[in-house]
Amino acid sequence: MASESDDEFVTLLCTNPNAAEDTETFISTTDIHNWELSAILRCQTVKIQAHRVRLVEQSSYFHGLLSGSFCESNLSCVSIQWNMEVFINVLKCVYGCKVDITSKTFLSLFEAALYFGVESLLLTCKTWFSEASSTKGPGLLEIQVDDLIHIWNFGLEHVASTKLMKCGLANLQMQAISGKFFGDVPYNLLFHCIKHPDLTVYSEMHLADALLVWLTANTERLEPLSKAEDDCTGILNQLRISLLPLWFAAGKRRSCYFTELAEKSMETIFRLLKIPPADSIGIFDDGDLDHLRIRLTEYSKKVNLSGCPQITSVILLLSLLPNSYCVDFMLRKSIRQSLINLERLSANRDQCGSGILHGLPPILSFEGVEEVDISKCPRLHLESTIEIFLKSFPSLRKLRATHLLNFKTTTLHKLMLKCPRISEVDLTIDITPLIPAQVSVISSSPVIVPPLTNKSCFVGNNFLGMASYHSQPSVSNITRLILEGRSDISDLDLQYITGLCVSLKYINLKGCVSVTDTGISNLICRCSKLHSILVCDTSFGINSIQALCSGITSFGPAASDLEKRCSDTLAFKLQTLHIGGCMGVDERSLFDLMSQTQALVSLCLRGTHVVDDALYHFPGSSLEILDISNTMVSGDALAYIVNGNPALKCLNARGCKNLIHQGSNTSGTELSSSYSCRDLYTVLGKKCMLEEIAFGWGFSWLSLLALRPAIMSLRAISVGLGGSLGEDALRLLPTTCPMLESLILCFQVISDAIIINFMRSLRHLQALSLCYCLGDVSTSSFKNSIANLRKLRLERVTPQMTNNDLVVLTQNCASLVEFSLVGCRLLNSDSLRLISQGWPGLISVHLEDCGEVTATGVSYLFNCRALEDILLRHNGPGIPSSFILDAASKMPMLRQLALDLCDACEGDFDIPNDGNRYLLSIVKIARCKFQRSTNIYFQETHRRPVHKDTLVLVWNAQNLNSTVVKERI
Repeated sequence: MASESDDEFVTLLCTNPNAAEDTETFISTTDIHNWELSAILRCQTVKIQAHRVRLVEQSSYFHGLLSGSFCESNLSCVSIQWNMEVFINVLKCVYGCKVDITSKTFLSLFEAALYFGVESLLLTCKTWFSEASSTKGPGLLEIQVDDLIHIWNFGLEHVASTKLMKCGLANLQMQAISGKFFGDVPYNLLFHCIKHPDLTVYSEMHLADALLVWLTANTERLEPLSKAEDDCTGILNQLRISLLPLWFAAGKRRSCYFTELAEKSMETIFRLLKIPPADSIGIFDDGDLDHLRIRLTEYSKKVNLSGCPQITSVILLLSLLPNSYCVDFMLRKSIRQSLINLERLSANRDQCGSGILHGLPPILSFEGVEEVDISKCPRLHLESTIEIFLKSFPSLRKLRATHLLNFKTTTLHKLMLKCPRISEVDLTIDITPLIPAQVSVISSSPVIVPPLTNKSCFVGNNFLGMASYHSQPSVSNITRLILEGRSDISDLDLQYITGLCVSLKYINLKGCVSVTDTGISNLICRCSKLHSILVCDTSFGINSIQALCSGITSFGPAASDLEKRCSDTLAFKLQTLHIGGCMGVDERSLFDLMSQTQALVSLCLRGTHVVDDALYHFPGSSLEILDISNTMVSGDALAYIVNGNPALKCLNARGCKNLIHQGSNTSGTELSSSYSCRDLYTVLGKKCMLEEIAFGWGFSWLSLLALRPAIMSLRAISVGLGGSLGEDALRLLPTTCPMLESLILCFQVISDAIIINFMRSLRHLQALSLCYCLGDVSTSSFKNSIANLRKLRLERVTPQMTNNDLVVLTQNCASLVEFSLVGCRLLNSDSLRLISQGWPGLISVHLEDCGEVTATGVSYLFNCRALEDILLRHNGPGIPSSFILDAASKMPMLRQLALDLCDACEGDFDIPNDGNRYLLSIVKIARCKFQRSTNIYFQETHRRPVHKDTLVLVWNAQNLNSTVVKERI
């Protein structure tokens, strides 16, 4: 019996040269479920008794070794030369035990599974790899880029694993772009990723960015291949350049790898833009339509089309049809008429768009897509696009559609009905400059858009005309709604929105100047789940505060208990409250409101009537963001708040003149001991870890020293009027705050040495603003390269700047997208050419009082095709009357334009109508009057222009407002 038992088992001898103990142990697979791996790995020698038949059946290695004609077949002991931990996991899988696989253990286990021929372990590895490399399931992001590189290199040596490698390519780019190992990805792996049908990226821009990152990291390796046919830069030809955002393509025209493709991309984009909507179906005459198909896979979670003005509903729909319909000519012909109908619908944006997919073949459904961004896509017909979302993105939860004036409240209503799962909607547009508290109106004349025809689905822009559209509207699941800048939103619109969005938790009405305090208070009363309210620069006032501080009641019968406790109010539960610029709130109301806001995380009181007593009675301890800029609060009151809120990260106290004065507590209420904190900056330095700060009055070198412990990770600092850092503080700023990304200095004394230090030391700097600063500053201070800089403002600091200096700036700050110059009077008409050639991807340019920049015209500026914001004032009278019309047509992303009649060569500017303004929504035209010099001998030669007023044109979804204000805005 003993002999027969011995034949059933074989001893596997494993050695561990890195063992912690020089010992030997004997274990048996009969007890494999109770093995303690850590104890086993401590031994140098491990003898494992295993069932011979089990090994032969489960492993091709042991099948050949123990059941063949080898001499080892009769051995009772077999030596295993393999990593002990890995081999033990192989045995566990052989015996049906669960094996935990991670990105670090996968490769070793997969290699062992191949070597020992354990099919069950191979299947386990393949399953894990497929799930971990997918965007679905709990394995998301488990495989890091360096792991995938090792796996790929291993796969090249083992043909059997080639299929497995392809399973993991679908989601490489989105994981890899931000990874430090992305530059190490082999060319063949990258190429297979792009060609793989399951390649998953948010947008074509993300893919292009990834490839440019890889090419930059592999410059040296590419140099020997520069003349070879297999030049790695050819990988860029896999991009679908027709789908790149306009600003991205424009900005890459200076890229050493992307220049030619960027030019082709720009050419294609503008060719598509020139095709009228009714004729855009002509793209179906193209034999190859892949270049117009948006990359969508079963793994897609986000679709980002932002900044692509060439995108139409047809292009979107084309990407959602099965590929066979785009390849087969007869099938394409059969759907042509249906798509023509769709484009006819697009030409008439006021129609409902119901049934637009009738007659089309079934479009594909991508259930994983949860977020879509169609911001700045003005050619999309929104009604039909929503129908497409309904069919193809049934799980859609987030929609960003910013800067689309044609996205009316009725469109929002349809979105709620058609996409019931949607929970977050962002409809932001530019905030009107006509904020009542900030301008003095001389005259105003709204130009109403003609009413819609009887064929229209609604009347006007409010919801009251939609009874026939949907007699019993369903309740929406929207919890987060952003309507920032929507001056066409009225109280009636809010009333209907709140009737549908009963679960609303976050509302942003910033700059919605047409809503009243009553409308906002009604919204607050209706939405009992609100925890975030952003209403800066609106009529938010006493009624709204009373609604916040009143007990929460259900919308219906009045509550029987009129005496509500503080904890029953919305104010008590608020997490975000932004009421900056709301001048309808008096001191008493602010006091009542602040005393009840227990849970606030973000608070903006900019420019309000808040006083110290309101801060002293603030009970919260969770503040992370606080803006009390341009208020009368004192340093003591602010120190009190800081002392009780150690999580504070962002603080804006610019324009607070009372920070340098001692505070007071007029209410006589006894305060906690924290009121004894007199030094604001000392408290901040001891209590907080700040990320963003903005100070003015009283901020000095000593203040910065006191803050030093709290600002080592600071990302943004702004010092304004009343602050004085001095040369010593500015010199130490880069070492004190090495992570700075944004630096704004106004009314400071600076020098060349200071700026040079900034340029050399602040390697993360993305935004630099120097405004109205004094000191010995020359343009030589900008001769150091700063590759990450994206925004540069030089206002009244470099009066001696010349065109040669501009050339240096374009070379050393090559990544700029926003550029502002004021007071550079030595510049001439050649400067625009240098600016447009040096920064073709600019999205914002401000030039004021800059010599003769526009004296001979502005044609060179049209080379910056992606501009969204232009300000040209007092630069020479060479701007033609047609400039606004030309700019709107040649720069399809342009939204804001500011000019001065002094620069009009024909004395005036033509104003676009609603049909030819594209995205343009705000036009400001300043007007001057000439004031004589006080010197009687030079009255004729010293007549200087002085501001008179500003004509402001603001378009919204409903009308055009023409307003004249006193201010120069």
